[in-house]
Amino acid sequence: MTSRPVDAVLFDLDGVLTDSEPWWQDVRIEFATAHGRPWTHDDQAAVMGGNSAEWSATMRSRLDLEGMTAAEIEQAIVDGVVERYRTRPSPVIPGAVDAVRRVAATRPVAIASSSHRAVIEAAVDALGLHDVFGAIVSSDEVPRAKPAPDVYLRAASLLGVGADRAVVVEDSLNGVRAGKAAGAYVVLVPNPSVPPAGDARAIADLVLDSLAELDPDAIAS
Repeated sequence: MTSRPVDAVLFDLDGVLTDSEPWWQDVRIEFATAHGRPWTHDDQAAVMGGNSAEWSATMRSRLDLEGMTAAEIEQAIVDGVVERYRTRPSPVIPGAVDAVRRVAATRPVAIASSSHRAVIEAAVDALGLHDVFGAIVSSDEVPRAKPAPDVYLRAASLLGVGADRAVVVEDSLNGVRAGKAAGAYVVLVPNPSVPPAGDARAIADLVLDSLAELDPDAIAS
C-alpha cells in the first residue's frame, strides 16, 4: 500500500452506509405498475448512478410517460423512498455507524452521494449521524454526476481539505471513477446486494470486505 496524507474521509451513501437500492427498485416498480407499465432489471440498470435529473428523465423516456414531466416523476419516486425511511426498519449496513464514528474521531468526514437531498437527509436520520458529518453533498447540487469528480471535489472543499488528501469510500464503478478523477485515494467496499460492475476492483486503490476494516491511519502510514 502506498502511503499518503489523509486529511478527511468522504463516504458514498447508498451501498456503503445503507442498503436502500431494493427500496428504490420497489418504488419504481410500484410507480410503473400504477401507470400500466412494466419496470425491468434493464430499466433499473439504466438509472443506476445518475443524479435526480438524469434518472427521472430516463424513467420518463423508458416508460413513455409524455403526460408527466421528469420533475413530477422525480418527486413521486423520492417521496416513496423517503416514506420507507420514515415507516420501515432502515436498511443500515451492519457496522456502518460504528465505522463512521470511529473514523470521525480523528478526521472530518462527509457524505458525497448521487441521491436526492431529501433521501440523504432521511438516511442520515436513520443512521443517527447528523452530529458527525461535516458536509453532506448531493450530485443534484453540482454540475456533473458521478463518474465526474464534482460531488467529491465539493465535499472535500466544504471540509477545507484538498481532494488529493482525502479517502473516498465507494461501492460502485462510477463512484470509484469519480473518486479517482477527484484525485482521492479510493477504497472500494463491494456491496453483495449490488456488486460493482466492470473493473471497479482494478481501478480502486484498495478493496476491503467491510467498513470494519477501514483504517485511514494505515493508508497514511
